[in-house]
Amino acid sequence: MRTNSNRTIDPFISLSDYARSIGDRFLRGVDPTSTAAGYRAGLRLRVLPTLGHTRLRDITTGLVDRAIDSWETTHSLSTLKNTIAALTRVLDEAVRDDLVVRNPARDRADRRYRTNLELPHTKLIPGPDDVARIAEACEQIHTSYGDHVMLSAFLAARSSEVGGLLVSDVDWASKVVTIERQCFPGAGGLSIKPPKGRRARRVPIIEPLEPMLRRLTTRRSRNLPLLRGPRGGVITTAALRDATDWDELVASLGLRGLRRHDLRHAGATWFANAGIPIHVVSDILGHASVETTRAYLHTDNSALQSAATRMNEHFREAGMSS
Repeated sequence: MRTNSNRTIDPFISLSDYARSIGDRFLRGVDPTSTAAGYRAGLRLRVLPTLGHTRLRDITTGLVDRAIDSWETTHSLSTLKNTIAALTRVLDEAVRDDLVVRNPARDRADRRYRTNLELPHTKLIPGPDDVARIAEACEQIHTSYGDHVMLSAFLAARSSEVGGLLVSDVDWASKVVTIERQCFPGAGGLSIKPPKGRRARRVPIIEPLEPMLRRLTTRRSRNLPLLRGPRGGVITTAALRDATDWDELVASLGLRGLRRHDLRHAGATWFANAGIPIHVVSDILGHASVETTRAYLHTDNSALQSAATRMNEHFREAGMSS
């Protein structure tokens, strides 16, 4: 301990050498079963190849901004956020070690990410019939893949939440499915933890989902997983992509660019377009704020058309029609 406490760090150390010296120290407080993997990948695949050769003391806010400019042209928003978070955390450690006075990543430009990040797929919301077609195509490979697509969309659930469902979570008396855990392969094996919002939520069972849920629950032990893949494992979004050749499959159905996570967006949007109050949709999604839910939805003109109909009726009743 005395040796470590007396050890000094080269004030001219490069970002790569410094990151190697601190190891996983920059991941303190990060969920090791999920978030940490994204941060490690961001550091290894983007931060160090771009800035690793630069001395810590030479990393400026402008240099950070230009690095982000290059990343955001080719990577998704979630990948970009993980990359920036990794860089910021490593430079926070450099501040603690008195190698830099301020963290330049925290002084970066307060930007709204460029519109080219909003790829066409972010606004592509399939309808229920589209999802049924996707599910049918996936079923040709294995029934479980089609079931996963239907559950993701009609429960507006994340892939990990579908993997966490048990037979007992389906309540036929109340016609609801309770989502209270997520399950996914993580560091050290299978990880089971609460949903992202850390609270259970209930989702109503919509009629198109009933036949499948009946098949998955009838005469099955309540403690069994509701759905597993062809080899008995959890179906992750990556597994679904690889097994179904997802990108080509959805393109062949006229839904080019549709992501697996867009199925959750689709379910949320269907609820909103049906006139379900925003706070109820927020509860279904497990969001802590309705503002998060608003950003999640891609509603059509149904609400506007309904509002116009009601206003026209109001004007007619008031004798104000033309």
